[in-house]
Amino acid sequence: MSVSNSTQNTATEKQSGAFSRFLATVEWLGNLLPHPVTLFAMFAVFIVLLSGILGYFDVSVADPRPVGAKGREADGVIEVISLVSAEGLQRIVTGLVTNFTGFAPLGTVLVALLGVSVAEHSGLLSTAMRSMVVNASPRMVTVVIVFAGIVSNTASELGYVVLIPLAAMIFHSLGRHPLAGLAAAFAGVSGGYSANLLLGTVDPLLAGITESAAHMIDPEYVVGPEVNWYFMIVSTFVVAFMGAFVTEKIVEPRLGKYDPSEAGEDLPEPKIEKPTAQERKALKMAGLAFAIVCGLLAYTIVPEDGILRHPETGLVAGSPFLKGIVAFIFITFVVPGFVYGRVAGTMKNDKDIINAMAKSMSSLGLYITLVFFAAQFVAFFKWTNLGTVLAVKGAALLQAIGLDGPAVFVFFILMCGLVNLSLGSASAQWAVTAPIFVPMLMLIGFSPEVIQAAYRIGDSTTNLITPMMSYFGLILAIATKYKKDMGMGTLIATMLPYSMVYIVGWTILFYLWVFVAGLPVGPGAATYYTP
Repeated sequence: MSVSNSTQNTATEKQSGAFSRFLATVEWLGNLLPHPVTLFAMFAVFIVLLSGILGYFDVSVADPRPVGAKGREADGVIEVISLVSAEGLQRIVTGLVTNFTGFAPLGTVLVALLGVSVAEHSGLLSTAMRSMVVNASPRMVTVVIVFAGIVSNTASELGYVVLIPLAAMIFHSLGRHPLAGLAAAFAGVSGGYSANLLLGTVDPLLAGITESAAHMIDPEYVVGPEVNWYFMIVSTFVVAFMGAFVTEKIVEPRLGKYDPSEAGEDLPEPKIEKPTAQERKALKMAGLAFAIVCGLLAYTIVPEDGILRHPETGLVAGSPFLKGIVAFIFITFVVPGFVYGRVAGTMKNDKDIINAMAKSMSSLGLYITLVFFAAQFVAFFKWTNLGTVLAVKGAALLQAIGLDGPAVFVFFILMCGLVNLSLGSASAQWAVTAPIFVPMLMLIGFSPEVIQAAYRIGDSTTNLITPMMSYFGLILAIATKYKKDMGMGTLIATMLPYSMVYIVGWTILFYLWVFVAGLPVGPGAATYYTP
């Protein structure tokens, strides 16, 4: 018996050592990358130089767009346009500001975040999250924690700062391993990052980048923030149950019974603060305000003569309602947020609303800086025709090897997950990859909406195991409170089962939803692209 255990332990140690070396390599490679802002500046310069080289050799491809299509070259040939010229320099200099101000995701994200900031700073989102988790039954607590983590991404960092420490405390108070609670919450907040019941700031952010990339093939193509909504609603529940399954069947049994002596310090008795009577009253009033706002919005779109339906066709598709969805995100967070604040006593007047919005905007300095350089990179890519040329050649290669059916998305999702290991920011990664892959997959017949939905799966599922994720250090710091010798490799090994189950399960859901059931990923979203 002891020999068998010794052999098993040796094999486990070897596997753990190999895995740790792999993670160390990922971390080392990631650390070699410059800051994302610097990375985009370098990419922009690289595009200019590459356009000069390829333009000198007259690199071109046949224009795949049908005759008469808007933007199609008269001679049916797409050439790489060099920016290493007098005309190129003039275009760079004169377009620097408009590239930035006209970058599609910038305005939509700022407007949506203004609304979310009111709900966040009033305490509405925090109280709703605590109420959801604390009031869950012992049998459902794991599912509720993962579910709360997924929906918390509407308020950006709130899940990381509030829910993850709270989940560890709840598990500890229930006599369960606190690191299992931490892992469950982390799996929801980060692994389920793109899924949600409501549209959040990530939706207009990604949609703007997707639309810019789609314009390389179809200059009139419109991608709204709502285009993945149906699929992401369903994904919220599927990811929640997958996360709960992994926690209870894999992670928690592996962790075993918690030994308080493993803690880095003497842990006090877990004390979970339930919402006060005043907070519960405020939460109910905020819910009522939310229902009223939703009712008013429904009145503009549900009746056949709704004022926000399409003025010519009378349909919801292409209507002012969908085009103005960011404004409604703003309203549906501001109104309940302020109502909650008034009842709870955290907000009294318009000055408090303005202060909440100002605080939110003051934290966006890095994002705005990143957008400036990302906008130049995307604009240069479009001006030079490099994105279109790469897309045409890539699409021809996929067709040549027979990878032009739905199976291509399996490789696309895996590729996005792999890239995410070294480039953790969702917006930064999509800004780099969308100008290549959106046109490429459009040319083999798939819509930008479906391509974006697939990207969101790959981007979310490996957030849990990349040291490049911005909150990874915070999660590790929380974990060391309960296990003093907790290292980065141990944390990633704990989260790896979630990534593996998520990427397989979510990809299967995507395939069944889109290609078997033939369901749209969002309102008015097509599955296939027809020029």
